[in-house]
Amino acid sequence: MSFIVLVVVNTSGNKYYWKHILLPDVPWWLYPIMIPVEIIGVVSKPFALMIRLYANISAGHIIVLSLISLIFIFKSIAIAPVSVAFVLFMDVLELLVGFLQAFIFTMLTALFIGTAVQEHH
Repeated sequence: MSFIVLVVVNTSGNKYYWKHILLPDVPWWLYPIMIPVEIIGVVSKPFALMIRLYANISAGHIIVLSLISLIFIFKSIAIAPVSVAFVLFMDVLELLVGFLQAFIFTMLTALFIGTAVQEHH
């Protein structure tokens, strides 16, 4: 999804967006520094979206697997009800985090596309 964001933002960017990236309003002697920084910024925005989604999804799964593995670590059926109760709570929390991350991803994507197509004032 973040690759699609990268493609859409860069293909829908107008001339002011590309002028800001390739010819920023800085003194001429800063161009060798600013142009690579701006190009890295173009790539890092979707990369940050990708890492955010991956980290939040995998963190919830790791916690659920850890709670389930407590049954096998303690080698006792007595810990199972507690572990399952915590897993159910974490599943609900993970669902909430999933919806929240989807909302954040959508809002940031809209923001990135909006800044790419915004007309110069």
